[in-house]
Amino acid sequence: MNAYDVLVVGGGPAGSTAAAVLAMHGRRVLLLEKDKFPRFHVGESLMPYCYFPLERVGLAEKMKASHFPKKYSVQFVTQDGKMPHPFYFFQHFDHAASTTWQVVRGEFDHMLLENARAKGAEVLEETRAQEFLREGGAVCGVKAVAKSGEALEFRAPLTIDASGRDALGINRNRWRVSDPALKKIALWTYYKGALRDPGMDEAATTVAFLPQKQWFWYIPLPDDLVSVGVVAEHDYLFRDTRDPAAIFDREAACNPWIARHLAPGRRIQVPGFPEGPFYVTSEWSYRSAQCAADGLVLAGDALGFLDPVFSSGVFLALKGGELAADAVHAALGAGDVSAARFAAYGEQVRRGMESMRKLVYAFYDEAFSMRELILRYPKLKGDVTDCLIGNLFRDFTELFTAVGEFARLPEPAVPGKA
Repeated sequence: MNAYDVLVVGGGPAGSTAAAVLAMHGRRVLLLEKDKFPRFHVGESLMPYCYFPLERVGLAEKMKASHFPKKYSVQFVTQDGKMPHPFYFFQHFDHAASTTWQVVRGEFDHMLLENARAKGAEVLEETRAQEFLREGGAVCGVKAVAKSGEALEFRAPLTIDASGRDALGINRNRWRVSDPALKKIALWTYYKGALRDPGMDEAATTVAFLPQKQWFWYIPLPDDLVSVGVVAEHDYLFRDTRDPAAIFDREAACNPWIARHLAPGRRIQVPGFPEGPFYVTSEWSYRSAQCAADGLVLAGDALGFLDPVFSSGVFLALKGGELAADAVHAALGAGDVSAARFAAYGEQVRRGMESMRKLVYAFYDEAFSMRELILRYPKLKGDVTDCLIGNLFRDFTELFTAVGEFARLPEPAVPGKA
């Protein structure tokens, strides 16, 4: 009864997408999720290219009919509160995907999980994966514990670790590679009744600059809610107090656009999540030294995570879950579940993440200006927009050669690994 083709650890966007795709391939899949959905999560802004994995698993039309605000652009606000023209996705990409969404992650992730169930995956919520089972050095299953405390074991020739920032595989195998240049802290909260821009800019994602390339996000959500947070270095954020309200109010006053938009609103505690109204998380960026071991494949945040400035997290999770599922299906068909089998998968994901990582590095470099880059190299505006919409799995050599004239870029990750 406890033997499956594939085990999936984690029911977030990567895990739910992987489970749905594998079930659609006809595989017997068990997904283990530690929480009961819906559950609170940050990361509400979707990139346009999220459309394609959502379409693959049959959710694009449901998203179109949802109450999630439609996002047509991303806009960058200068430190003095001025806003140049937004990046409108449809001006670059004439496709249904150019309209994306701002989502409540509890609802969105629950939708993905229920879709995996509907596609035929078996789902156990409130079941925490604790260890990998191994035979002859290869992962052959998972030890887990139910909410009741009952110890459980499940077996499968392949396990997808989509455990998010819990990063079960990274931690058990000591594969974590930190990115010290992107060691930031985020402090965020939610507002009711805050200002929204008119027309199609009503649900735009706004990145508003603070001194020293610190920044705010401002993301309009359903029901007159706005997710708003500040991302900064630890020493900058906590330079004179550790009180989250005092820090937030101090920084909000530093950007006139943020101050003006928050003025008519009131800070609230998200219903059902009494630990608010402020939330803090740190050390955004990391990656795994390996994408796979024999019998084990990493996907989504369990493989790596980048600073959220360009809202790449959900896209990389959805796309990573899809790619991992197809690679696992092919491996099972070939009767080869070795780590080497997943080298191509690891290289593909690595290339996409590296392109975004380079853009994030440039964003934080005080010498870099997106405006100056495009003024000097106007033909590269399309490449920049491709990065912003999630078209990451292509050759950006020309773009980042030019970016390298303005900013110090990271040393590349090792090819074939994360």
